[in-house]
Amino acid sequence: MPTYAYECAACGHEFEKFESIKAKPSKDCPACKKKKAERQISGGAGFLFKGQGFYTTDYRSSSYKEAAKKDSSSSSSCGTGGCGKEACAKPSTSSAKD
Repeated sequence: MPTYAYECAACGHEFEKFESIKAKPSKDCPACKKKKAERQISGGAGFLFKGQGFYTTDYRSSSYKEAAKKDSSSSSSCGTGGCGKEACAKPSTSSAKD
């Protein structure tokens, strides 16, 4: 159920009311008790994102996640020459001659 903003035409009191979408707009002002309250037009609440955010990989299937784990574990030996690729092998350290 949404929260609606109201303003009383008689006293100018502004308030919010939590009510059903199907409910008729309330006319009762809680401050002056007159039936002059009118529902205000608002821009809506919008979205608030808190934390790190959302990524396309957050909702991947379990088979995709398992394949990604296998791929990352096989590439973890990269840089030590363990992957078998020449480009990933550690460069040889040769001592400089004086």
